[in-house]
Amino acid sequence: MASSSWHISGEYMETCNCALLCPCITSNLSAKPTEGDCQAAVAMRVDKGAKDGVVLDGLSFVVMLHAPGPMSEGNITVGLIIEAQATQAQVDALTAIATGAAGGPMAALGPLVGSFAGIERRPVEFSASGLERVVRAGDLLDQSCSGLPSAADPAQAIVIDNVAHPVNSRIALARATRSLFNAFGMRWNDSSGTRNGHFAPFSWSA
Repeated sequence: MASSSWHISGEYMETCNCALLCPCITSNLSAKPTEGDCQAAVAMRVDKGAKDGVVLDGLSFVVMLHAPGPMSEGNITVGLIIEAQATQAQVDALTAIATGAAGGPMAALGPLVGSFAGIERRPVEFSASGLERVVRAGDLLDQSCSGLPSAADPAQAIVIDNVAHPVNSRIALARATRSLFNAFGMRWNDSSGTRNGHFAPFSWSA
């Protein structure tokens, strides 16, 4: 339960080790990942936000997730990469939000999390241009994705709506063009262009 009110909004992107399209999306997290396990990096750029008077504008963080099987079966390991320039107060605020300890969307994942792997501090770069998204976090993460263009409007990505995703119920479909994970025991390196990605704006509060 949230102990105080807070809000953050901005841009999100992720890649995972599943083949496009990730079966979690169409099975409400109950399908077996295409590689047997799930490794995902959910990156968040906070454009505007605050918690307990601590301003969070301009900070980025990444939720690293590993599930040994279908996500609905739980035992998920979670680790956080938080912007190196964040103060300790900002780290504490983002940690509470990202782990669900402060309530909000991530709290729904709480029953599925088996362990918290900790926090790493790195400079986090998050860039968005058109249908392209890129996120880098030092030696721990380097990922990019490209939205699948809609034939109705090639400048816009195809989206899927009403999905059980903690970031947004409406997310763009994207092809991961690069995924390099080297954090919290997760090791993944793929640039085949055959893997899954998503992006969307987000607005969280509690």
